[in-house]
Amino acid sequence: MGWTEVILAIGLLGLAFAGIAIKILVKPGGEFSGTCASNNPMLRSEDGGCSVCGARPQDACQAEQT
Repeated sequence: MGWTEVILAIGLLGLAFAGIAIKILVKPGGEFSGTCASNNPMLRSEDGGCSVCGARPQDACQAEQT
């Protein structure tokens, strides 16, 4: 692997991090809207609710209300 591939990979990673940082800075309160990762049916605990906001898998994320 040459230096050009390494520099390209580092540049793409930097671009991805910059995009996420810009989105956090632009959003009010620095939050991602509608992202309740704990509400994912593949990741939820045995009780079935979101560990952050308490939403069930069929419900919308309630993090804004808590």
